[in-house]
Amino acid sequence: MNKAIKLASDIGGTFTDIVLEHGLKRWSAKVLTTTQAPERGVIEGVQIVLREAGLAASDVGTFIHGTTLATNSLIERKGAPTAFITTEGFRDVLEQGYEKRFDHYDLMIDRAEPLVPRHLRLTVKERLAVNGDELIALDESAIPEIAATIASEGIKAVAIGFINAYAHDRHERRVAERLRSLIADDITICLSSEVAPEIREYERFSTTVANAYVRPLMSGYLMRLEAQLEAMEMRAPIFLMMSGGGLTTPDIARRFPIRLVESGPAGGAILAGMLAMQSNLPNVMSFDMGGTTAKICFLKHGEPERSHRFEVARAYRDLKGSGLPVRIPVIEMVEIGAGGGSIARVDEMSRLTVGPDSAGSTPGPAAYGRGGTRPTVTDANIGLGKIDPAFFAGGKIALDVEASQEAVMTAVGKPLRIDGMWPAAGITEIVEENMAAAARIHAIERGVDVTESAMIAFGGGAPLHACRLAEKIGIKRVLVPVSAGVGSAIGFLRAPISFEITRSFVLPFAGFDPGRINPVLAAMQRDARLIVASGVSKQKIEIRIVADCRYVGQGHEIQVTIPAKPLTKADAPKLVAAFEKAYRQVYGLVIPGQPVEAVTWSVTATSAGSKPTKLHQSISRASPKPIKSRMLFDPALGKAVKAPVYWRESLRSGMSLKGPAIIAEHETSTIVGANFTARIDAAGSIVMERKS
Repeated sequence: MNKAIKLASDIGGTFTDIVLEHGLKRWSAKVLTTTQAPERGVIEGVQIVLREAGLAASDVGTFIHGTTLATNSLIERKGAPTAFITTEGFRDVLEQGYEKRFDHYDLMIDRAEPLVPRHLRLTVKERLAVNGDELIALDESAIPEIAATIASEGIKAVAIGFINAYAHDRHERRVAERLRSLIADDITICLSSEVAPEIREYERFSTTVANAYVRPLMSGYLMRLEAQLEAMEMRAPIFLMMSGGGLTTPDIARRFPIRLVESGPAGGAILAGMLAMQSNLPNVMSFDMGGTTAKICFLKHGEPERSHRFEVARAYRDLKGSGLPVRIPVIEMVEIGAGGGSIARVDEMSRLTVGPDSAGSTPGPAAYGRGGTRPTVTDANIGLGKIDPAFFAGGKIALDVEASQEAVMTAVGKPLRIDGMWPAAGITEIVEENMAAAARIHAIERGVDVTESAMIAFGGGAPLHACRLAEKIGIKRVLVPVSAGVGSAIGFLRAPISFEITRSFVLPFAGFDPGRINPVLAAMQRDARLIVASGVSKQKIEIRIVADCRYVGQGHEIQVTIPAKPLTKADAPKLVAAFEKAYRQVYGLVIPGQPVEAVTWSVTATSAGSKPTKLHQSISRASPKPIKSRMLFDPALGKAVKAPVYWRESLRSGMSLKGPAIIAEHETSTIVGANFTARIDAAGSIVMERKS
């Protein structure tokens, strides 16, 4: 085992990406995701890169993994049969939700159904006050009947969530203790006081139920993956990527699998942050487009914005409020149904639409020859000359060009009575406009001027669409890193070991009493350090503290960074000033004289890592020689042109070229638009500048 050899795998909706690094050398592979048994695709990809690198599985020093398994099981409702135990009178909280419509004008609205049906939402008489007083004693006589129901219904997971358990958990723990003695050992039990100890019972209950629902599936998957890696004689420690941008151990991942739902996109944000600091880009929009979705995230000085709110299994994929809320640490980003597999169609009003549904890996785009007949964005890109059919995914996936063209013409060209490249051009133009609209809205919600940002594009699809997207939203600089097609997996290799603990504890800043919160924060720091220390050795652990603050009387909060030290009364005005600065950035104003309070506190322990070195100016070199040319449709020109094709591995730092052009590599191709010039920087990234 060599600690310098690192392996990462990222399971996406269409492709599973594998990256192997040994010092400055890197090998990568893209294989189709094996949906029914995701570990098979991982093992296949691992074997490919090990073979290409001439290494054995036993040589690997670290294995880092990210997966969509938890997300997909929630979306497809394929988790374990789950029961929910709650305080009497609160069984319908999961059904009532926020008690409002997420779309006021849709008369036929559908909402995400609770993961637990009503007859499996069981109640117990009990009530603790926020201060810990017992208002209603716990009725333990109800527990045997609940255990009998769990056995008769074939339940495999139990979530327990009592009102006010975020503050005092003794009733939850007692029910779990009694229940454990009455039910089968293989039934998992999750407590809301452990999974999401925060105010707002609907979100806390929803998160706990989701965690219980996916825990047996994730536990079984991790056991199978570990067994297959062990059979390959890979004994490297395994780490799992979490949605908040940090790594954790398999044991913690089994306890809190809900924290893995956005692991892939989080890896991409980590990569974008590293590149932003390396290239000295203070404002960045990361653009990650894969086979199923596109993800957009804004970063400032290399740091993505983080949140504790996320939605899964939306009834309307792109509509906020239509899904199941979960309170987990997550990198703030917008995710839309716009990927290479997004399906194009003409609706009953003769409008061309793309997505949000995806062909995935099975059956996949029509070009894959796996039974898909509906046209996708990938099929359109083939028709426009953006993808070389002979070298897709490094030549490992053969493409059926005729099937692709037939699907585009049948579903789009004939209904709209257009021919040539125009049906395919319409598909890409629509999907790019969808992504541009999502970027504009996300920027407005975050208080970001997108025109002041540079774009970092990665994922198999982003380099194909980056220039056109930049034109639409006013971005002037686009950076495509080395091995962009497997960017999220590379981000895994840069991520630190990390864990975040969150507690709700309402504390006003007027008459601030640090003695109330300091013991709470100290205990949270201790617990977070212990978890991180189990995954690292002899490394410094850094602590970050954030408080969710609001004006008293408001219903939502803004995050404020808190000094990682014991607080004093003198810190109160500084915290108020920090809150008002953040509030002004989002809303453009503050409310003078209105008192401020902290509602929820988060402590993150992170293994310290080295900061990326700033790049030196690259030396100008002679223009590169193209390897061939290909007809390419350029939307800025409105026609197909003969574009030179360059092989990325032959480009050297300091070389430059003009668009339209194609820069090909194993996992993707970068399309340099007619309105752009491109140069290769000192790190080998393609930097495209829009002509003024």
